[in-house]
Amino acid sequence: MPDADLQMRDAAQRDRVPDVVVITGMSGSGRTQAMHVFEDMGYYCIDNLPPRLVVQIAQVVGINENVGRHLAVTCDVRSQGLFDEMRDALASLADHDYTYKVLFLDCSDEELVRRYNENRRRHPLMREGESVADAVARERRQLEGIKAVSDLVVDTTRMRTDELRRRIRRDFSELSDQQLMDVHVFSFGFKHGLPTEADLLIDVRFLPNPFYDPEMRHLTGEDPKVRDYVLDHPITRDFLKAWFHMLDVVMPGYIKEGKSHLSIAIGCTGGQHRSVAIANATAQHLAAGGYRVTTSHRDLPLANVRR
Repeated sequence: MPDADLQMRDAAQRDRVPDVVVITGMSGSGRTQAMHVFEDMGYYCIDNLPPRLVVQIAQVVGINENVGRHLAVTCDVRSQGLFDEMRDALASLADHDYTYKVLFLDCSDEELVRRYNENRRRHPLMREGESVADAVARERRQLEGIKAVSDLVVDTTRMRTDELRRRIRRDFSELSDQQLMDVHVFSFGFKHGLPTEADLLIDVRFLPNPFYDPEMRHLTGEDPKVRDYVLDHPITRDFLKAWFHMLDVVMPGYIKEGKSHLSIAIGCTGGQHRSVAIANATAQHLAAGGYRVTTSHRDLPLANVRR
């Protein structure tokens, strides 16, 4: 890619993914859920931070020091004094050469009242003898100023949590949808017990077993001889074709539902030969598709391998 194209791409990415994101908005509109999404995306997150401390926190955690780290904070700006403090904090961010965006989460008054009544929670601005509707209306008036200067306003009135997650990822992530999901592929042996943490579990004990070949009995699925024996068998080739097709179908579905971590377990009898080879092949297939994949072999330390 030409240098000019790289510079344009990097500039566009910096514009889309600022150093600091300030999350604010109506109480009950989804600020906590938004913070969780930023945390899943790798942002350094702080909840309910006084605006005057934003620059200091950015300096402490090393934002904008070529470490690829971003900061997301929620700020309560429900009083005029804090609005002025927010304005000064944003000016200070610019003075220190931090890029920033203000994300304002909004919601209709009727929906906010319904949410508070449904959750039986007290609105944080409610005064003695005041209704939830009165508190919501007063908060909206106090937030008019900050909403007007926000970079992005998102109305969550009819928005499900997974829709909010996708919107934030689209606007504030430098990673692809695939890279936002941590995928852990691991092998195990059924004779050592079922894993409890697996989201997907596949049993490959139907594949030809290298254990019964004396030359491979004390090797593992990471040895080329065993790997080739397992992967080159016609049954395995048919299985992998179907297995990879299934993964290609379900993985985008998990992403769409906002799943940030997926654990895939591959099991054979002892966790030494077949499951190891298939787990490695599975990880390679997913990595080729752009997913961020880690691989481990739970029961290899228990195997009777040749030293």
